[in-house]
Amino acid sequence: MKVRYIVGVDEAGRGPLAGPVSVGVVAIPVKLSKNYKNIKNSKLLSKKRREEWFSVLKKERKEGKLNWGVSTVSHLIVDRDGISRAVRVAIRRSLKKIDVEPKECRILLDGGLKAPKEFAFQETFIRGDERISIIALASIVAKVYRDKKMTRLAKVYPEFKFDIHKGYGTKLHRRLIRKYGPSPIHRISFLTRILTK
Repeated sequence: MKVRYIVGVDEAGRGPLAGPVSVGVVAIPVKLSKNYKNIKNSKLLSKKRREEWFSVLKKERKEGKLNWGVSTVSHLIVDRDGISRAVRVAIRRSLKKIDVEPKECRILLDGGLKAPKEFAFQETFIRGDERISIIALASIVAKVYRDKKMTRLAKVYPEFKFDIHKGYGTKLHRRLIRKYGPSPIHRISFLTRILTK
């Protein structure tokens, strides 16, 4: 079967002490994939620039030029099953959202990520989000979506200032955990060193 789509996959939120992990997937028809060659290294983009790209991707999905999906897996699953398994669950869910035939896709994944085995044409690239446009786009989807979720959670748990650090282990965040104890959205399995000090 002929490959019809190039699909990028990346995650956001593997390392934070709180909140979900998210996986973004972007599928672009092969004939249009050259239109997206100008984005690289999504981690170096400013928040404003990432959000601009996210708006472009939303518009182009609405116009039918591409498709994308994003899924999150909660801190509870991360604690129960581990981060690697949680990421695999999110990858599977995100790929279902784009509704493509696995045999028609070439999947490009960041780092040590793997797609389900029915996606036979898959390659993993170390620092793929820095070098490969379609993975950078997936990275933007995953990060912007997760950041928005953490900003909403900051309103529920204002004392933890999730809108500032997005759950990552900054000095501020560690200090707040020591002061207040873990919130209901903290990954307890990630806090052992902080809580034992």
